[in-house]
Amino acid sequence: MIYGRLDNLSEVASTLPQAILEGLRFLAQTDLMALPEGRNEIDGDRMFAMVQDYEPKPKDEARPEAHKRYIDIQYVAKGKELIGTTALSKAPNVVEDLLEQNDVYFLDGLEEESMLAMSEGSYAVFYPWDVHRPGCATGEASQVRKIVVKIAMEPAKA
Repeated sequence: MIYGRLDNLSEVASTLPQAILEGLRFLAQTDLMALPEGRNEIDGDRMFAMVQDYEPKPKDEARPEAHKRYIDIQYVAKGKELIGTTALSKAPNVVEDLLEQNDVYFLDGLEEESMLAMSEGSYAVFYPWDVHRPGCATGEASQVRKIVVKIAMEPAKA
């Protein structure tokens, strides 16, 4: 997992994998408030952005999830929320498997979950081995606009 702020992109760019950097540059160079909700194309199924507008909910109503085929860059363009995170090895119980349809499965029984405070301009990168519980309320009312850049995992090279 990677956690940062888009306004620090020039300082961290040289340390990031190329695909992550490409996704963050899309976020930095795009009028995110003008994007329509739903899927927005970047590079076909290799990289695209999902725009979501919502009010965060209590932590116990948010579902921990993980993916297999895509990396998530979750970026908060407006508002505040918390995102819980833990290692996949600390989340043993799959309660719903939608990998074939939507590249997502939901888990429970999390151990050692840490909460990330996400505010406008912050991002978190979640790999398939990072369980994340997005959309958790901070305790104060907030309307969130989040852009999730989905980056296809490349096959490992032998």
